Amino acid sequence: MPLYEHVMIARQDLSNTQAEGLIEHFGAVLSDNGGSLVDHEYWGVKTMAYKINKNRKGHYAFLRSDAPAPAVQEMERLMRLHDDVMRVLTIKVDEHAELPSVQMQKRDERGDRGDRRERR
Repeated sequence: MPLYEHVMIARQDLSNTQAEGLIEHFGAVLSDNGGSLVDHEYWGVKTMAYKINKNRKGHYAFLRSDAPAPAVQEMERLMRLHDDVMRVLTIKVDEHAELPSVQMQKRDERGDRGDRRERR
């Protein structure tokens, strides 16, 4: 089956348990339609670059799934209809990375980006 990665932003006024409950809910939607939720990460509340539906912050979640296209389409349809979900991004990938996502890695583990002061 195809592999997908999803990033979901939920409203900021939800509690952490409610935001994680959304992850479980949409994972159940995938499994009901013949797919599976391989892994998920809850990134927490983060400030967004611009307001979405009068919200400045949102609960971010990252999901990795192994599901047929109709299951992913059904999950995305239900996410668009859900009042607590503000944005969803789904990407089809060739394989899932084993390491935690960049958002979950510590700052010193991400790699050297160089000293920004040297550009002057």
